[in-house]
Amino acid sequence: MDILVQTLADGLVIGAFYSLIALGYTMVFGIIKLLNFAHGDLYMLGAFVGYTLLSVLGKDSSGAGLMGILIVLLLAMVIVGVIGMGIERVAYRPLLLAPRLSILITAIGVSLFLENGSMIIWGAQYQVYPLQFSHDGISLLGAKITYVQIGLVLISALLMLSLHLFINRSLYGKAMRAIALDQTACHLMGIHVHKVIGLTFFIGASLAAGAGTMAGAYYGTVNFMMGFIIGLKAFTAAVLGGLVAFRARCWAGCCSG
Repeated sequence: MDILVQTLADGLVIGAFYSLIALGYTMVFGIIKLLNFAHGDLYMLGAFVGYTLLSVLGKDSSGAGLMGILIVLLLAMVIVGVIGMGIERVAYRPLLLAPRLSILITAIGVSLFLENGSMIIWGAQYQVYPLQFSHDGISLLGAKITYVQIGLVLISALLMLSLHLFINRSLYGKAMRAIALDQTACHLMGIHVHKVIGLTFFIGASLAAGAGTMAGAYYGTVNFMMGFIIGLKAFTAAVLGGLVAFRARCWAGCCSG
């Protein structure tokens, strides 16, 4: 029983990271029908940005306090979110009307660009996060669940809840759901489609960066290839969860609204 509970606890933490990345996959696919294979590398980029920001605080950032760590997390999300918007503007927007294969190949090129660019900037070797978390926690049925694990799951759940409220309660969320159904009609109705698509990339990249920063702090090391494997796993999670789930929710929202 203790092994089962411990496995479930560890799995919830890793699953929270997968969920944040998979949400970005689902949102982008729901809006512009793009399998953004560079999305996992935004996770990696978020881990490195968090690493850099924590390094600025000093060699031992454990003294930064909870508020300092949360500020670093938010800054990493904003920085990578802006980079995600830039990628959409430069690499994807000119190809929105092109064949799907063209934009898919571009996504692979963006992935290679991010991986090799990160290797040039931060090096090919593993980088150790300048942060030491406490191993204190609680015992549950013989398993050790740390406060860090509980905190990471709660932060991930808060980000998911915030996204849910944004998509369903805000004006921009309604615009996203409308664009997922019919971009041409949205153009005719005066919706700034490209602006909303850029916002979608910002949100998706921010969530991936948040997962990357938390994973880097949790595991303690980061490297330039860390986004490739977890990107594939998160893509699998998005497929199992339903890549068209975002579109289905859009239909449901429009019918109920």
